[in-house]
Amino acid sequence: MKRRFRLSRSSDFQRVRRFGKSYAHPLIVLFVSTSEASNVRVGVAAGTRVGNAVQRNRAKRLMRAAMRSLLPKIAPNVDLVLVARSPLPTASLHQTESALHNLLTRAGLLSPDNDG
Repeated sequence: MKRRFRLSRSSDFQRVRRFGKSYAHPLIVLFVSTSEASNVRVGVAAGTRVGNAVQRNRAKRLMRAAMRSLLPKIAPNVDLVLVARSPLPTASLHQTESALHNLLTRAGLLSPDNDG
């Protein structure tokens, strides 16, 4: 994911998690908040409940790869935080993309008829 689409500051993560709306899926939790930035910014996180460092890094790589294809279809002016859940490191890329598509549609950021 390109740098301009990343959410990197701790204060931004805290703002999105505190004031944003959350949507849950068995693999991923999505937090959505409006932003002043003209583009979509995405932050990924995986806590120690996901597993050891190797599993946490795999979970974050999966979420970033799945977002890459969906990023152009997302409405602008939003900040997203994706939090991995424990089954994510064993999921496939297709399952991760499907979970993200489901969450983004529920959040109203994608149109339901748009085949991701």
